[in-house]
Amino acid sequence: MPTSQAVEIDWTEFLRTKVNSFIKWDLVRFFHDNPHTKDTPENIARYTGRELPTIERELNGLVEARLLKVEDVNKVKVYRLTGDKAVRRVIREFMDACHDREFRVRAIHQVIKAMQQAPGQDY
Repeated sequence: MPTSQAVEIDWTEFLRTKVNSFIKWDLVRFFHDNPHTKDTPENIARYTGRELPTIERELNGLVEARLLKVEDVNKVKVYRLTGDKAVRRVIREFMDACHDREFRVRAIHQVIKAMQQAPGQDY
């Protein structure tokens, strides 16, 4: 498909299956704002002000969702933004859309719905 052809993104599906917590949203924003970052869960937890077990769980969720990559470097896991151009485009469009208040309100609503479907998580 040519890159000039616009593809409509199903944001409800994206939020339901990929960025379905506020922590994941924060992590996507962190990696979007720092696209060359390649770091450990400990450092990412410190940068984002979150607890390490929570960050590890959410980072792994983003790896499963194919938004991030994980690799072992000297027996230490490091996470980075995926190199997939189409996924990076979706992330960029999501972050751009978040500048619109109405979009943010709808997105927050979707994340809250996801939270209600997965009780017991810290979001």
